[in-house]
Amino acid sequence: MIRVLLVDDQHLVRMGLRMLCESAPDVEVVGEAADGRDAPRLVTELQPDVILMDLRMPGVDGITATGRIMAARPASRIVVLTTFGDDDHLYPALAAGAFGFLVKDAPPQDLLAAIRRAAAGEQPFSQDVLGRLVERAVGAHDACRAPAAGPGLPELTGRERQVLAMVGAGLSNGEIAARLHLGVTTVKTHVANLMRKTGCPNRIRLAVLAVRSGLSAE
Repeated sequence: MIRVLLVDDQHLVRMGLRMLCESAPDVEVVGEAADGRDAPRLVTELQPDVILMDLRMPGVDGITATGRIMAARPASRIVVLTTFGDDDHLYPALAAGAFGFLVKDAPPQDLLAAIRRAAAGEQPFSQDVLGRLVERAVGAHDACRAPAAGPGLPELTGRERQVLAMVGAGLSNGEIAARLHLGVTTVKTHVANLMRKTGCPNRIRLAVLAVRSGLSAE
């Protein structure tokens, strides 16, 4: 079972999330927090596999709570639930240690898939959220250590370039595996190698690099 902690100040939202999670045979809600103040304590007590974190909450907000949780339990996998009005909060949440981002109006199956991906160690990002993060990063010239131009990436194999391009397009490991006819474990290895070779610490930075390098997933 995947153990999930819900952190949201709206009771109806938490109720809906609980009902959705408990409709899945492999997901269990182990606790709820109505604000960010209680979240770190509950994470320590309950040790959930995945934490669904709202950003906008009275008192202690989701960014502050994320930072506190990561300081106490660095292996925590926090998936932020965001709205389009939260654009200014996305990068601070990422800097605080958020593991993934999902829009609140995502289809139910996407939310469950994101929980499973996070539990499996793969950072889940809604494609529209990833696109906004990449666009902002590119506009701000927030680059990785590796050169941005295609010729500046000679250490990447052809397959690694394909995987990098697909990460830039927002595809998950499973989607990349299906498109390239590879195993998911093989794709994970390629992504890990890309992070090591480029100095990009996460999928967002890899996506930024792919976009700035002009790599296409076609």
